[in-house]
Amino acid sequence: MAKKQSQYVCNSCGRITPVFMGKCPKCGQFGTMEEEILVSESTAVAKNRRAHSYTQDQPQRLADITSDGVERLPLAITEFSRVLGGGLVPGSLVLLGGEPGIGKSTLLLDVAALVANQHGLALYVSGEESARQIKMRADRMDIRADDLFLVTETNLSVILTHVEKLKPAMLIVDSIQTTYDDALTSTAGSVSQVRECASRFQELAKLNGVTVFLVGHVTKEGAIAGPRVLEHIVDTVLYLEGDPFHRYRLLRSVKNRFGATSEVGVFEMAERGMVEVPNPSEAFLAERQVNAPGSAIAVTIEGTRPLLVEVQALASSTTFSNPRRTANGVDYNRLLLLTAVLTRRVNVPLYDKDVFLNVIGGLQIDEPAADLAIAIALTSSVKDRPIHADMAFVGEVGLSGELRAVSQLEVRLREAAKLGFKRCVVPRPTRKSGLTIPDGLEVIGCRTLAEAIQAALLPA
Repeated sequence: MAKKQSQYVCNSCGRITPVFMGKCPKCGQFGTMEEEILVSESTAVAKNRRAHSYTQDQPQRLADITSDGVERLPLAITEFSRVLGGGLVPGSLVLLGGEPGIGKSTLLLDVAALVANQHGLALYVSGEESARQIKMRADRMDIRADDLFLVTETNLSVILTHVEKLKPAMLIVDSIQTTYDDALTSTAGSVSQVRECASRFQELAKLNGVTVFLVGHVTKEGAIAGPRVLEHIVDTVLYLEGDPFHRYRLLRSVKNRFGATSEVGVFEMAERGMVEVPNPSEAFLAERQVNAPGSAIAVTIEGTRPLLVEVQALASSTTFSNPRRTANGVDYNRLLLLTAVLTRRVNVPLYDKDVFLNVIGGLQIDEPAADLAIAIALTSSVKDRPIHADMAFVGEVGLSGELRAVSQLEVRLREAAKLGFKRCVVPRPTRKSGLTIPDGLEVIGCRTLAEAIQAALLPA
């Protein structure tokens, strides 16, 4: 009899080690290493992967292959279609991740109902909720779809049997961590189970042209459980982000083989489910208080969409030897960089003040183009001088206090003019460029942060 061989796999990052370790050497998590048997599992996996017909094509000349575009299935939810690249692609495998309670199941239930009413059968497989619980959510959302089928199942073989019988146009598996293949000895949610189940669903999608959505849980670090295992298998990776205490949710695409990456769609969590927000900038600025010190408008880009968001800053004298720096919605290290530039290059005293920064709406801004708005908001709070109410800001701040150019400036300016802003402070170009300025918008070019502050603040 062959000797049993085993290995240990981290459930958080997928790191494989030959011996047990209490702490994963890659991600640093404790108690995540689980034993996996190699002999029995390899035999079962080999049996499951014998019929990958879609990979057994014959070699073809490049010139003989047609490049016709994939016909997508349009959806009435414009924000969802935008993130996917224009609609559902038949035969695609999509992974949707997000924190518990963020609205993943609610959004996919609405999408499944639309597909069932427009394009054919839709099957919703839940391993966490009963059919009665899903029906209660559907009644609350006022969903009516005769061709939407619900089933509570976690066994992979049974799920594939249901799919073969119904032949749906769309399959939703909620969630991939609860699905297991009984041919494997490991528990549901382990790396080997997640990898094998995702591969079987990929085979199902490619062979039958079924659009498959997999729901993935997110760990406390913000990554999908078993992240690298799943992200390499699926065609599209979507993240549903947002603060559970705020009403807005952002659906972000981080990988898409059929469309642009870093695309974003904005939704609002309402009583009847997820409602798309066609004009996010207007919604984020609806409660803005005009002429309030410490409030500035940043023009950012999320994917291909420009967004105007309000950045609020508050600086107050500290009672401690080390002042606090609190950032909500922006990178903490970016805030430290901007406070150092303001103190050193512009003589704005922040060394003895606690600094609090917040992006309204629960948004997370990662691009450097929001640096100028953050710096202006901090200066406005320190000097207690309001900013011009009709002014927006675009620009990256360098360590020498200079303003650097950003991408897609014309798109940002058009969005600012569309929302009624009359002036916009931007970096002054070092060379002549054919920038098209919208009618009614004054563009103020500045070389340094000090010039931008002087143009932005109202007289004392």
